[in-house]
Amino acid sequence: MQLLLDYIPIVIFIMAYFYRDIFFATGVLMIAMPIVLLLQWVMTKKLNRIYAVSTALVLVLGAFTLTFRNPTFLYWKPTVLNWAFAVAFLGSQWFGEKPFIKRMLGGAADLKDDQWTRLNQIWVLFFVFVGGVNLYVAYSFSEAFWVKFKLFGMLGITVVFVIIQSIWLTMMAQKNESTSNEPGG
Repeated sequence: MQLLLDYIPIVIFIMAYFYRDIFFATGVLMIAMPIVLLLQWVMTKKLNRIYAVSTALVLVLGAFTLTFRNPTFLYWKPTVLNWAFAVAFLGSQWFGEKPFIKRMLGGAADLKDDQWTRLNQIWVLFFVFVGGVNLYVAYSFSEAFWVKFKLFGMLGITVVFVIIQSIWLTMMAQKNESTSNEPGG
């Protein structure tokens, strides 16, 4: 349900874009995201911090896009968000009790500390990569292509990454289990 709510504004943005233009779609997105954030809060009584940061970025960069009639500001939103995540995940290795990825997935897998650190670094690279790909698409292809990429391309990249990560997590958990079951392990 959470994932569906997260993607509703993007779908609305795409529909608004193809109905009119990038500026109309930006305004629609600036209305839709706070509404979805409010819905999430009403349903869960929790503030989804990641979605809140994304909403704030849409409001700020969307305002610049509309004020200056320049979609470049909006093009940068996915990159700024992903690179901010990369910095946060990287910093979590030195600040706090455990890396962000362990906080997120700690209950889902039993990994050693060095494996959590490695997985956290893989997420850092993923966020840097996705941010870079967004800029490449934004500056190398048409605006219409970038709009479609926001939903289908980024979602596809994320799904492939999560599948690969899930396979790796399973392999590491099995390896850890087999070594702990060995005599002296």
